Amino acid sequence: MTVSINQVMTTSPVMPVMVINQIEQAVPLARALVDGGLKVLEITLRTPVALECIRRIKAEVPDAIVGAGTIINTQTLRQAIDAGAQFIVSPGLTPSLLDAGLSCGVPILPGVITPSEVMRLLEKGITAMKFFPAEAAGGIPMLKSIGGPLPQVTFCPTGGVNPKNAPDYLALNNVACVGGSWMAPADLVDAGDWAEITRRAAGAAALKK
Repeated sequence: MTVSINQVMTTSPVMPVMVINQIEQAVPLARALVDGGLKVLEITLRTPVALECIRRIKAEVPDAIVGAGTIINTQTLRQAIDAGAQFIVSPGLTPSLLDAGLSCGVPILPGVITPSEVMRLLEKGITAMKFFPAEAAGGIPMLKSIGGPLPQVTFCPTGGVNPKNAPDYLALNNVACVGGSWMAPADLVDAGDWAEITRRAAGAAALKK
């Protein structure tokens, strides 16, 4: 299934940022999140099994929109697309990664923290961006400031976003969704507590504007 960047940004108010250490956890974790109403999943390439997790979730959880995060170079970009990633998330961007991302055929969500970085991406026709690391980079006041001169950009803040501040981020005109990991912390995943993860996901899904 081909998806658009608009679908990635607006299907769910919260995008789970997932670090999966064991292949066997991938499908039940994805199902638990989707059952709770969070269908857009970012699988970070921070573990050796991440690419295989993308393959399995893509094959076995048809309602999920599966993306790859922590894409830092053209090699990881190609690996993620070969594994079936439907969208790409990067913590930042280099010229070579930007060129490869624009030609790869799947939506990209590049990370920015400054107005200059935003303007460079606007020159390339990109209007949806990840704001990372959100809290460390100024959080809500920074996004409000960027939104003044650059109102055409929509952000997904990630990094330090939690259940307490997520509603305030989502209330901003230039925020479509947020990224976070509180729905599926490592202890719940390791315990296989899929019911609690689904409950937390449902709470996150209810944060819609």
